Amino acid sequence: MKSQTVNRLLFMAVALVIGLFLVFLLSIAGNKSKGPVQSTIDRIAKEVIALEEEYILKQRSHQRREKLAGFEALTHDIQTLKNPKIILLGASDNVTKESFETIIDLEDSLKTTFQLIHIYNAWGSKQEHKFPELSVETILKLGSVPVITWEPWLSAFSEEEFPGIPVPEKRDKGGLIAIANGTYDKYITKWAIAAKNIGKPIFIRLAHEMNDPYRYPWGPQNNSPEDFKKAWVHIHTVFDSVGAGNIIWVWAPHPSYKYFSVYYPGDEYVDFVGVGVLNFGTAVTWSKWWTFDQLFGSQYEKLNEFQKPIMITEFGSLNVGGDRPKWFADALKGMAEKYTTVKSVLFFHYPADNTITNKTVSWYFIDDKETKAAIIKQIGLWPDSIKYTAVPPGDFNIKNP
Repeated sequence: MKSQTVNRLLFMAVALVIGLFLVFLLSIAGNKSKGPVQSTIDRIAKEVIALEEEYILKQRSHQRREKLAGFEALTHDIQTLKNPKIILLGASDNVTKESFETIIDLEDSLKTTFQLIHIYNAWGSKQEHKFPELSVETILKLGSVPVITWEPWLSAFSEEEFPGIPVPEKRDKGGLIAIANGTYDKYITKWAIAAKNIGKPIFIRLAHEMNDPYRYPWGPQNNSPEDFKKAWVHIHTVFDSVGAGNIIWVWAPHPSYKYFSVYYPGDEYVDFVGVGVLNFGTAVTWSKWWTFDQLFGSQYEKLNEFQKPIMITEFGSLNVGGDRPKWFADALKGMAEKYTTVKSVLFFHYPADNTITNKTVSWYFIDDKETKAAIIKQIGLWPDSIKYTAVPPGDFNIKNP
């Protein structure tokens, strides 16, 4: 700890010297500083800031990985993750950079360390549609396990890369049967090989909320339940064919639209049942203040019929129309006893979300002291048997496996 403090002071001293040098350059440059000199100074300043941020993040990342040392040891056995005895906590947001610093800020504010970090990846032919190797590697370096929501947006594929596919505006109609028939195998296979090469467990939440007829193009407005099941099995089979046995498959229907069983691909193709639980309150005309029990509890028995562990893949509440701290407190209070098969909870922490409504809403609560206090209190009251307890560095005797 002492050496870290010394290093930090040395780093700050160097940064201070560079800063003074920048001030000196500005003082002698005068009006000329608006040209090349100013550009150089700006670039140096940005590099100093970047170095400082990188240093801080490395320190935080190292400390974080120490806290998760015991959990990392558990991840060597994928079967442990497929049937965990603890409740795995995690989060997602849409401002996260490759450092995932905002996720770390959130977990610090909740006095916990997330075992899972959730990201989203759409299908398509562009660079951003490829397997997110950098993000996945960073999550693993931080000591967590990645959860990837993988969304089959077919309109983003290039006709040059996939000759003969329909034009984008007609591509979604029957899109899942096209997937099942192998039309997009070139893309799926590349993605599967990249996932396999990671060599560590990855959760994949594929084509979520497939029973919602309004939201996503892979829904029932364009595809039958049979088409969905065939597409799911085909994708799973492609992954199996390249030896990607490190995938934990999350099947995630929308709780409001039911008809779960007709979309279920089968026990051998599903490891977790996922479900989003988001309370929009009175922010939109079609919603009201719903409790967690009303949103999730009313469907729990149906979801539990599949006898799979359940992941709350998007867990959050807006702060419009009710008492948000109470919403979180009621949701988390006694969760382990009330909903025994819930084995993961992922906070949905988007500051600017306009994916469903015609206006932007915020799921952020990092600045809401009462909400944070409610979450910290209720998780703290969970039995030790279902929450991860960080172990000291070098001690791999897991207290709560």
